[in-house]
Amino acid sequence: MRILIAGVSFVSMLAAGTAFAQQAPFNEAGVTMGHWHLVSQDVEANKGIFVAMGGKLVTRGTAVGVWFPGARVNLNLGEEPPGKGGSVGSVINHVGFIVNNVEGQVAKWKAAGVPLLPGNNNRLDQAFVVTPDGVRIEILEDRNQAVPIQHEHVHFFVPEAEIPKMQAWYAKTFGGKPGTRNNAPVVDVPGGQLRFARADTPQAPTRGRVLDHIGFDVKDLQTFVKKIEAEGIRLDEPYRRVPGGGAAITYITDPWGTRVELVQLGM
Repeated sequence: MRILIAGVSFVSMLAAGTAFAQQAPFNEAGVTMGHWHLVSQDVEANKGIFVAMGGKLVTRGTAVGVWFPGARVNLNLGEEPPGKGGSVGSVINHVGFIVNNVEGQVAKWKAAGVPLLPGNNNRLDQAFVVTPDGVRIEILEDRNQAVPIQHEHVHFFVPEAEIPKMQAWYAKTFGGKPGTRNNAPVVDVPGGQLRFARADTPQAPTRGRVLDHIGFDVKDLQTFVKKIEAEGIRLDEPYRRVPGGGAAITYITDPWGTRVELVQLGM
């Protein structure tokens, strides 16, 4: 019940603030990237990190979130106990933002107390933020982008044999465009990219970890639910309208253990 109440609180908050509702235009399947959701060990510390990185704080009641172009970052689940376990070791190994100048942003963030690690092999166009409760965030660079920071990707780690299956599942389910980036498989959805990499062993499901789930905004959730149920996907809980919130939500779990929230805003 606590998760239900918290989910309603967040969706009500977002539905009420149209400036924060839609991240990017819907694709042909009526889907766009929505959010990723941390069940933070320390909401205040994580709020400070994401705001210092350039996000815009949005709150309503006990619900705390930070908005970036491309995705929202929700930071708590009301009274639900904090998640256990960082992102490394789970199906979602890390998430990513892209900035217009890594060195410049890193210098600014360090001064604000954001916990940072250097890029792989000391790359100057890459850095990592690791939250105090273990969520790993890759920072990459595109000097041509118009905004200082925006959401860029979610990176899944699964056994090698599962990678093509996972890529195909996300492309089919969410109408994403399969392709490659640096010779690695990806699926593009509005507002972000889903990336897939090899893990030596199966990784832990996301539910109950600090990065508990990701979410997609859906243009017509009832129609979308009928479509995925016809494809054999089971809902984790029934579709429901948010009382007085102008929104609807439900959840599914992918075959590899990623919890996914489906949200329709602005109803």
